[in-house]
Amino acid sequence: MNYIQEFLTTQSIASTILYLCLTAFTGVLLGKLEFKSIKAGVAGVLFAGIFIAHCGAPVDEHVLHFIRDFGLILFVYSIGLNMGPRFFSSFRKDGLLLNLFAIAIVLGGGAIAWLIYCVTDVTPAVIVGILSGAVTNTPSLGAAQQTLAEQGVAAATVSETGMAYALAYPFGILGIIITMLLVRLIFRINTQAEMKAYTDALGGSETKLQSVRITVANPGLFDKTIEYVKHIMDKELAISRIIRDGESIIATDDIIVRRDDIICGVSAQNRIEIVEVKIGKVEIVEKPDDISGPLAMINILLTNEKLTGKTIEQIGIYRRYPANITRIIRSGIKILPTLETTLELGDTVRVVGKKEVLGDVKKELGNSVNELAKPHIVSIFLGIFVGIILGSIPIFIPGLPAPAKLGLAGGPLLVAIILGYKGRIGKLSFYMTPGANLFIREFGIILFLSCVGLLSGAKFVETIQNGGWQWMLYGIAITFIPIMTVALIARIRKVNYLKICGCIAGAMTDPPALEFANSIAPVQAQAAAYATVYPFTMFLRVLLAQLLVLMLI
Repeated sequence: MNYIQEFLTTQSIASTILYLCLTAFTGVLLGKLEFKSIKAGVAGVLFAGIFIAHCGAPVDEHVLHFIRDFGLILFVYSIGLNMGPRFFSSFRKDGLLLNLFAIAIVLGGGAIAWLIYCVTDVTPAVIVGILSGAVTNTPSLGAAQQTLAEQGVAAATVSETGMAYALAYPFGILGIIITMLLVRLIFRINTQAEMKAYTDALGGSETKLQSVRITVANPGLFDKTIEYVKHIMDKELAISRIIRDGESIIATDDIIVRRDDIICGVSAQNRIEIVEVKIGKVEIVEKPDDISGPLAMINILLTNEKLTGKTIEQIGIYRRYPANITRIIRSGIKILPTLETTLELGDTVRVVGKKEVLGDVKKELGNSVNELAKPHIVSIFLGIFVGIILGSIPIFIPGLPAPAKLGLAGGPLLVAIILGYKGRIGKLSFYMTPGANLFIREFGIILFLSCVGLLSGAKFVETIQNGGWQWMLYGIAITFIPIMTVALIARIRKVNYLKICGCIAGAMTDPPALEFANSIAPVQAQAAAYATVYPFTMFLRVLLAQLLVLMLI
């Protein structure tokens, strides 16, 4: 018993890891507790760490600093890979307006934090911690702490950043939810009407794919082959089959097009008018899965690494089988396939063809979940390696006393976004299964917050008693003023209420707030707006935290 007591009360690497695991375990359970559809989520790990440290757990700070930084790297790298495919497309259409709103929220919070620093006696370490907690952004906390340490700030002062973060975090979540409710009350919003307006507007979205049937009426296409039609319509239409005299036949390249043939396929909503001009009358099909007779449709998971990185034309499924690729789903994004479209590992490919050949097509493309389960360890560590190097490069900004850096948060995040967008470099694939990505992300953030809590918790109660409660009030101002102002302006500009909810949740990088927003109406408007602003907001918040530190120290 004396041995156990000595082990639990003596600082060592083993006891530090023991308390780290205890923090993670209890924190995850705490985060699952729910009160009126609100959960602490992963922030429960932070609060558990603070409590355990407050109880006097002996921990080795050097060990925790290493684990904290490594956990942060894993977290931001997995986030970057996940949001890379949609990062650049997020600025299209109304995404630009939503991102402008999000940028206003980010800069507004930074401006209020700077103003609070100017008129109060809080330190740079404290105000940047309050800012990170008020906007519920963990990577910015990590970036700020790293920048403070690089500038020679004492470890005790750096730990105050974590305490300030923890004090401001709770209202960071509640403030977003309160804003959503207030906007709804002020403008007397009918969520059913907003949902219908969003659904109606979705019909005009450029990214929406439609199953179509086109009656051939253009004399210029009579007696031409399907191969000819595919090439002239490559950007507008993915052809699957032809209905002739009531019978469905697969649209192979050698089929001759006749008057009044019905060409079935998939087109983008904004391309339908072009299809109608070039071929004939277009009918949008509400039930695209209605394929009968000798033909069938299947979704195939691309797991054959020999085919990844090649175009549809290079793979040539349509040349060797009576089958056609009609859709590609990548990271939740639906892509209209063209001859030049590159297939990537993990793509879901929709194929329409004769039933007897679909099994062979499936074998050729792979369709093996086990293959995807194999992690690309080399590409993961290569990406992190490049990210750390990029994060260490000084960025000289006029007026700052020291150069800024992307750091351990920004460097790996930026590299991961680029790699996630590209998918591969040569033969090296950077694909990561959703399950693996989620595991690394959750594991990283739990390690990070556990360490932050354990490093900050020893003086947590003392900090509140000595004026820390004021930090909470400062956090409320940083949270509430920017998002409420932007939400009111957005609604005055007639932006859909559901999009506003998703936008402010994304601008605050707050999953619990998104969960609440999703409960308002059963449509994708909130999640789509969240995903639209989240990538750039995440990057901007990491950079802003560092700039604020360098401006104030």
